[in-house]
Amino acid sequence: MMRSDFSAIAKWIDPNSQVLDVGCGDGSLLEYLQKTKNAHVYGVELADDKVLACAHKNLNVIQQNLEGGLALFEDNSFDTVILSQTLQTIHQTARILSEIARVGKECVVSFPNFGHWSHRAAVISGRMPVSKSLPYQWYDTPNVRVLTIADFEALAPAVGLELLDRVVLHEGEIIQFLPNLRGSLAIYRARRAK
Repeated sequence: MMRSDFSAIAKWIDPNSQVLDVGCGDGSLLEYLQKTKNAHVYGVELADDKVLACAHKNLNVIQQNLEGGLALFEDNSFDTVILSQTLQTIHQTARILSEIARVGKECVVSFPNFGHWSHRAAVISGRMPVSKSLPYQWYDTPNVRVLTIADFEALAPAVGLELLDRVVLHEGEIIQFLPNLRGSLAIYRARRAK
């Protein structure tokens, strides 16, 4: 099943462009962009099983830990660099955001919004939230960060990102009214600030 953010991300990808997906998982987004946008796609992923899944899809993937940065790539090597639902799993958040802005002419960042009302209600009731966008229990989550839309919008300029566009979703629906409270997934298009 295709994730709801794929079509939102694809709207910001030009046909035939060079795309790098950092933390690409099994390559589903790369495969989607290759088919729908004829994009020239590349990925970076650490997990052996996910790199193997990408190889089975004939995708170009480098196996590398993101925490080390993207030193393999020169400035503006790609039209777009994507960090899709990976930001919350990274320890060096500011560094990786700066790196994707350096490597791509534009970047797309998406993450689960911890500020969604259901997550707030879970914390108020004394439990860590579990939902479609945060599907893990507190003791087995790959997430090392929890962030909200407001948090990301405060961090972006501090790490040299200029935010160009935003889409906030909840279960595939676009949320415009009170997005930090009602949206469970945030997707941003950005570039390095000039």
